[in-house]
Amino acid sequence: MWQPNRAQWPIIWAAALLLVLGWPPENGRSLGLKLVNWAVDPVGSLPSLPPPLPMALDDDGDAVTAHDAQEAEYYRLHQSSRLLRWRLDLKEAGEPLDPSTERQLLVGVAVLSALAVWRLNRKLRDYPITR
Repeated sequence: MWQPNRAQWPIIWAAALLLVLGWPPENGRSLGLKLVNWAVDPVGSLPSLPPPLPMALDDDGDAVTAHDAQEAEYYRLHQSSRLLRWRLDLKEAGEPLDPSTERQLLVGVAVLSALAVWRLNRKLRDYPITR
């Protein structure tokens, strides 16, 4: 039975990790992106940018004032420091590519990794290392 050698294991582990963390689900974010979103705000203390005010609430002055206050606080924090800005941006980060494009790229990485492992296996079989 075939067993990977020391040169093949890093390729196998890197490809497997990339596939597991990067594969986008049907709805939502990939596991890797969820980990990044959680890592920058593990306790949920950072504010989120409030959604746009619904048209039905345009006449409600209190709702508009509350929405504007939330928005102003978010932008105040966003402008306060570079690290906080970076954390706020990563907290709200979404998938960088369309899910179908991400899947195609990840399948390509898996195929190229398999070819690299196969090539390393062939190279070691054809040219054994003597000690």
